[in-house]
Amino acid sequence: MVNCLLGLLIPFIGTLLGSAMVFFIKDQLNNKVQKGLLGFASGVMIAASVWSLLIPAMDYSSYMGKMAFIPAALGLMLGVLFLLILDENIPHLHLQDPKPEGRKSHLKKTTMMLFAVTLHNIPEGMAVGIVLSAMMQGSATLSLMSALTLSIGIAIQNFPEGAIISMPLKNEGMSSSKAFLLGGLSGIVEPIAGLITILLSSFIQSVLPYLLSFAAGAMIYVVVEELIPEASQGEHSNIATIGFTLGFVIMMILDITLG
Repeated sequence: MVNCLLGLLIPFIGTLLGSAMVFFIKDQLNNKVQKGLLGFASGVMIAASVWSLLIPAMDYSSYMGKMAFIPAALGLMLGVLFLLILDENIPHLHLQDPKPEGRKSHLKKTTMMLFAVTLHNIPEGMAVGIVLSAMMQGSATLSLMSALTLSIGIAIQNFPEGAIISMPLKNEGMSSSKAFLLGGLSGIVEPIAGLITILLSSFIQSVLPYLLSFAAGAMIYVVVEELIPEASQGEHSNIATIGFTLGFVIMMILDITLG
């Protein structure tokens, strides 16, 4: 139980530490740095989707022989569809986009920015939750170290994410303390989503490969729909590509060496 709680909280701690940068950085993040961080986060999430979620989903389904890809493929498409539905219905505002997305609303800009990050964090929490659930059910494919590796990887990419969300809030006129609080709370959805996923999957072990790939699909949607477009806007998109490569390689190394 302690290990499970730790696995759920590690990503949230990463967000809190990143949000704390409002106390140390006076101005907004340099555009090049922000692009590099967005690319880095994208690389971590894609690598985690492949090594920590999709490959284990197919390993779980190995008894299906050549059809072992079916749960992974179906779950991935359902995960993308789930995030697409949320994206279309929840009003939110991306950092580099002046026009809100989702349903029309009269919410404040800062509120919609937080909703955008919340959408981003839901699949990450689900991913950690399902891997922890598989570990607790005695999976031969996913160990405690696999779960902690995924948590650490997501925490690493949550650190710059926390800074990226809290700094604009500060520049909107908020106090450093309030920007830190809201930036940190944007990550609280991760342990909540993870806990809900654990509770659901513990009752239906047979759907584990579908849930693993579902979380992967949701994470891939966030990367392709949000992170990569934001990182590629304007000049210096090559910095985002370098960041993506570094994030992907680091997460791949963590998963293989520690998982």
